[in-house]
Amino acid sequence: MSDHHEYRWALPSVLLGDGSAGRPVRRSTRDWIVDILMFLAACGITLMTAPELEGIPRALVVTEQVAGVLSCVAVWLRRRWPVGLAVVTGVLSTYLLMVGGAAVVGLFTVAVHRPFKVSGLVAALGFVTIAPYALLRPDPELGPAGTATLTVAILLTVFAWGVVVRARRQLVWSLRQRAVIAADEAKRLERERIAREMHDVLAHRISMLSLHAGALEFRPGAPPEEISRAAGAIRDSAHQALQDLREVIGVLRHPSSSGDENGPVPLPPQPTLADLRSLVEECRQAGMKVSFTMNGFDGDAARAAGGGDAAVPDALGRTVYRVVQEALTNARKHAGGAPVGVTVAGRPGDGVTVEARNAVWARQSPRLPGAGAGLIGLTERVGLAGGRLEFGSVAGGDFRLHAWLPWAS
Repeated sequence: MSDHHEYRWALPSVLLGDGSAGRPVRRSTRDWIVDILMFLAACGITLMTAPELEGIPRALVVTEQVAGVLSCVAVWLRRRWPVGLAVVTGVLSTYLLMVGGAAVVGLFTVAVHRPFKVSGLVAALGFVTIAPYALLRPDPELGPAGTATLTVAILLTVFAWGVVVRARRQLVWSLRQRAVIAADEAKRLERERIAREMHDVLAHRISMLSLHAGALEFRPGAPPEEISRAAGAIRDSAHQALQDLREVIGVLRHPSSSGDENGPVPLPPQPTLADLRSLVEECRQAGMKVSFTMNGFDGDAARAAGGGDAAVPDALGRTVYRVVQEALTNARKHAGGAPVGVTVAGRPGDGVTVEARNAVWARQSPRLPGAGAGLIGLTERVGLAGGRLEFGSVAGGDFRLHAWLPWAS
């Protein structure tokens, strides 16, 4: 996992405005407002305890006042040292009255900025200090029991409030993270979709270029007419490859047709089942020996569904086209000169079957490099369509590619 993602997942324990782990405090405008309110709350609680100082020794009054002022000032350090502030003020509140405001703010801060395993211990320490406080400095009207009960209620309320605030922050953070992850996943899938399209389009064109160039290389003494036709075919294939590349890359430079720049990138017009015959004829003109058969699509079932190729859904027809295109491309790259047999058959309800077979021993041109990404991407494409793809050597030394795709009745 990258550092960027590690930082994201670390956010719940290091919230904005938290200066823990030696980090400088980064307060937002909202943080400044909250800190001012917390400081005023601590000062207000401290001033409310001032009347209770009457009748006690002068030295203790001065100690109370100094401790109260220092504890209120220390509230501004609550983001950098929340646990330290809560522990120190909690211990001092065992006997001193005027640090109570800062102790309450410290407990709330720990509950918000620290996990329960830390804030729970700090809260437990606060509850432990209640007993000596209630015995040594009880409220004249409530008595020790009433003072302890009131203090427990205040601490429980403050602690529960802080835990709720922390839980809400974590929930908001979690929802934001899910949105970020979903956006990242959408971008990844979009990149894969564009990559598959570029491979499907360009691999076919480039293999055609190689086929024509290989024919010129192995027949340097061919008649000028044949050389001229091959050169023209190379020029046309190169032009088509550049045009296809321009179309695929061009859509990345413009917002989607919906006007949403973050929406899916529209791709150029996609092939359908009706383009299969043109694909096979193009390969034949390039010198490939291709036998092509289509069964079922022109039958009664297809006509009942809408008539011939038009009855096949566009998505299904596009996937069938890509399967045949990849099979012919692989045959040109790895078995140049070998005859290729392609059979496409299908009916609504039964699905569509595509089978391509060629010998792997026949060679008339050098083997073109390949990384196997085409078959991997094709397997993913067929799987996304709900189908199955199998490929590999079979008895007799032939290479066989077999795909089945569902076709709803």
